[in-house]
Amino acid sequence: MIHPQTLLIRDERPDDAAAIAQVTRTAFATAEHSSGTEEFIIAALRSAGQLSLSLVAQMDGGIVGHVAISPVEISDGARDWYGLGPVSVLPDCQGTGVGSRLIRASLDRLRASGARGCVVLGEPSYYGRFGFSAHSALTLADVPPAYFQALGFEGQVPAGTVRYHASFEATS
Repeated sequence: MIHPQTLLIRDERPDDAAAIAQVTRTAFATAEHSSGTEEFIIAALRSAGQLSLSLVAQMDGGIVGHVAISPVEISDGARDWYGLGPVSVLPDCQGTGVGSRLIRASLDRLRASGARGCVVLGEPSYYGRFGFSAHSALTLADVPPAYFQALGFEGQVPAGTVRYHASFEATS
């Protein structure tokens, strides 16, 4: 576990983009379910003005992790819902609490901003510890239901199909 005083969670700054791309590329290089496009997704979200929240984990002056939050559309018209991810942590720092700190900080910021909830596509056993769970009435096309999870900040989760921003289709 990384000592809390040595890790700083902060907002992305304009000069962080290259370091975030490198951390993301490295973090997903050997990930089992990676599309290899995660760094391009983040850049496209940033370029489109859809990167609602972008936090970095900084240690010893270098960026070791990153989390992106972007708005999602839900077919039932629910507003103020967001998608968590990609979440990137350098391999040497994985399993040390960096990712957890980034996710908790981003969810806290979303709650404080008035967001109604957040969705994530990922490992149920990992994201469940943050309160995410699958909801049969909320779906993402072509994704096994157990891996698409939601966290309603007011206890309610909408029913419908979720659509991420077109930036998630970026390939370069």
